[in-house]
Amino acid sequence: MLLLIPVVAINPVRFNTQTKWSRWASVGGTIVLAIANHVALVQLVIQLLQAKSDADGTLLLAATQVWITHVIVYALIYWEMDRGGPVVRSTAKRADLPLADIRFPQDEDHDTVAEVKAGSSASVNWTASFVDYAYFSLSNTMAFSPPDAMPLLARTKVLVGLQAFAGFVILVLVIARAVSLLG
Repeated sequence: MLLLIPVVAINPVRFNTQTKWSRWASVGGTIVLAIANHVALVQLVIQLLQAKSDADGTLLLAATQVWITHVIVYALIYWEMDRGGPVVRSTAKRADLPLADIRFPQDEDHDTVAEVKAGSSASVNWTASFVDYAYFSLSNTMAFSPPDAMPLLARTKVLVGLQAFAGFVILVLVIARAVSLLG
């Protein structure tokens, strides 16, 4: 929560101003959160593998917390990274946006049926919001296949792969642990 204070102080209502300092604070905060959550994941794996029982459910609760944090942290990473970050996406003209890290379905809907075309990025100048990145992060963590949005750049593919692998580890170990407790 302390990491959010400088970011919110700079942009309390809308993400419409950005300085070098605020950009580094936002990116640095998400990196710190990601590292902390991966450390928590390693600790969780060790605890799950060493525990004899989980009668009070603390390990399952910890796994749930790590998994939810994992989804949120990666949503923040994608939100900060794609097309220059939230401030650039909300203030720059579409032609001036940096290259996309993630291809969303709305980016390809300009030549489809009228009711779908009406919501395409070409028709309404759509750019992804935090909800879009949260959905991408959630579906990437849960699915055993690529989500509907696709990573385009190598750095994004590495992050998506890391997120999917860590999410897979959490789910598999929790399921295995639950099965072992049943019998």
